[in-house]
This record gives sequence, structure tokens and C-alpha cells, in this order.
Amino acid sequence: MLEQLINRYEQLQDELVAIRRDLHMHPEVGHTEERTPAFVAEYLRNLGIEVRTGVGGRGVVGTLKGGKPGRTVALRADFDALPIQDEKNVPYKSTVPGVMHACGHDLHTATLLGVAKVLSEVRDELSGTVVFLHQHAEETTPGGAEFMIRDGCLDGVDVVYGAHVMADEPLGTVGVMEGYASSAQDDFEITIFGKGGHGAAPHTTIDPLVTGSQLVVNFQQILSRRVNPMRSGVITVGSFQSGEATNVIPDKAVLKGTVRTYDPEVRDLIEEAMERLTRTTCEGNGATYEFGYVRDCPSIHNDAVETKRVAKVAASIFGGENVRYVEPMSGSEDFAYYTEHVKASYFIVGGGNPEIGADYPHHHPKFDVDERSIQYIGKTFIGAVLDFLGDTAEQENTAIHA
Repeated sequence: MLEQLINRYEQLQDELVAIRRDLHMHPEVGHTEERTPAFVAEYLRNLGIEVRTGVGGRGVVGTLKGGKPGRTVALRADFDALPIQDEKNVPYKSTVPGVMHACGHDLHTATLLGVAKVLSEVRDELSGTVVFLHQHAEETTPGGAEFMIRDGCLDGVDVVYGAHVMADEPLGTVGVMEGYASSAQDDFEITIFGKGGHGAAPHTTIDPLVTGSQLVVNFQQILSRRVNPMRSGVITVGSFQSGEATNVIPDKAVLKGTVRTYDPEVRDLIEEAMERLTRTTCEGNGATYEFGYVRDCPSIHNDAVETKRVAKVAASIFGGENVRYVEPMSGSEDFAYYTEHVKASYFIVGGGNPEIGADYPHHHPKFDVDERSIQYIGKTFIGAVLDFLGDTAEQENTAIHA
């Protein structure tokens, strides 16, 4: 059956490109999506798939029940855009000022709709159920995954697969990751309250700018002296605002930034150490403070068995030389919430192609990807579904390049 469905999926390429470009021209940022979920729901209904809308807010869940009993597999695609002005010179450029699909979610959505169409055509031959998770608000905090899970999108699901197109990986490649596959994301905002005064009389002040500068440096010692060298983490102060005049010591400084980790223990250690350093540094300088620390999504943790399944399937379709194990992503992804509830595997496919300008980084105003990457995600999804539900006919045991 796999070969039959792969051939059918290839026939849909023009349709799926048209869907992707339509979505690209009409982007919507997280938690405001209306047109996109309506389009997705209508497409799934037209396939005879059971559809639930408004899941967790703006999410759409489609359920395809096979003709034979079996397990349940879920596939996830995200569909929100970013508040970025599209600067590409292409016919499908965003028509919404200040909003664009700068991360590939439009392609993810089109890809999963194609998978739904192909599988719906052989539903009577499927042993089990396939759930299509079309998720809103992946780019925002809080993200849509957690809300959809609370609303039951994983009820009865045995395994979930997700994928992301990557502009910095060449077209034709598939990357898989066992264990941690993305970093957890935390954000912080620290306000330091001092005592302002004249720049020529610092002894009459409590300088929050100097205190904040000490914190910027001291935070890095958490990583170099508190975290096990065999583990990793990132503390980035991305914003430091204090004062405006050259001869005035301000009365307040605000530091904002992000923390990225993989290991939950390291995550806990960093938050506790940052709060303690903030307290002791401010107290030592006579300042007071407010410490705000918000935990966003955790790390994606890929199940080893399911990741091997994805690798095997992809190698059988595209050749083992095009499938490899890769390092975890340094960015965060709220697919992580799914992995806390059921077995899961999240993989990446290459979408980079400098010849068509698809070589800008994600979240860049000129971001684009080679649309042929639709085939690599879609075929891998189809293969993983069939393999998990029990259709393993004539799949090759192709070697994977480490």
C-alpha cells in the first residue's frame, strides 16, 4: 500500500503548492486565526473526515476512522504566522501588512491536508484511526498545543508525529533525533530599583545600571560554574534598558531575556540560581528588585522506538544516504507538550535551495522554502502511519547514516 499512496501523494503536488501559496498570501498570527482554521475544517469535511473546530481556542482536529480496528496515530501541523513584513518578490507574497509566514507553517498545513486526502481514499483498508492535529498559535506564549491537549485532542491517541521544514538544511534530506529534540524556552524580566541622581555625584545614588551590568555578567557564571559541562544551557539577556541622559544616573533598570535548556534539572537549577543572584547582587548594592520568570514550553523528547520507525520509513522511501541523525534544535517548539502525554517523534526535512532564494533563516522577512519539501514530510508521515498501524509490506531495511 505504501508505494500506491506515495504515487498518489506525488500527484497532489500542484494542489498542495496552491494551498500553501494561498495560506502564505493570507497569514494570521497566533490566537487570531479565523480564515485558516475555517479553510482547514472545510477541506477535511469535504474528504468525509470527522472534524472538530475551536479545539483549545482556534485548533482543528480531524479524525479518520479506518475500516478495521487498531491503534490510533496522530499527525500534527501548525498554521499560525508571525508579525513580520514580507519582503519577498514573489507572486504569493503576503497580502497582510506586517504579517507573514516566516517559518513554514503554511507548508506544514498544506502537507498534512494532502496526507489526509490520500489516507481518506483508502480508509476502508486502514487498521486503526488517524487523527489530524491542525494547531494554532505555535509561535506565541502561551502556545496552542497545551490548550488543544487540555481540550482532548490527544484522547485515545497512542503516538503522535510532527515535522518541520528547515531552510538551513538542503532539499532532499530528512533529519531525525532521539531523546531531546528541542530546547525548553523560559523568558525573564528583571526590574532593578535604585536611587537616581546626578552623574557627577554617584555616591549619593544607588545605581541600577551598574547593578544590572553585574547581573548580565554573573548570569553567565551559572552556566560555566553551576551546570554540569556534559549538559548545556543558554542564558541570553536580549534587552537592557536604563536611563537616557549622559549625566544622569537613572533610578531603574530593566533586563529581559530568554533561557534555553534541555534537561529539566538544569532548567530548575538555572531559574533558582538566577533569582538568588538577582537578590544577592541587588541587596549588596542597596537596590531592590522584581524578578519575573515565565516558563514556556518544555523540551521535545522523542521516543527512541518511534524515532527509529521514522528513520526506517524515511530511508526506505528516500534512501539511507538522505536520512541522518542530527543534533537537537536550539530553538523551542510547543510540540513538546504532546511528547509529555504520548509517545512521539518530531523530525525535520530540508527545504533550503539558494537557486530560488530559499536560503534565508527562519523568521526573516525574506524567508521561503523549496516547496518540493512537501513531498518529504508528507511521504514520511504516510509511511509512519502505515508502519505504526501495521502495514509494513515490503519496506526496505536501508542503512541510516549517523
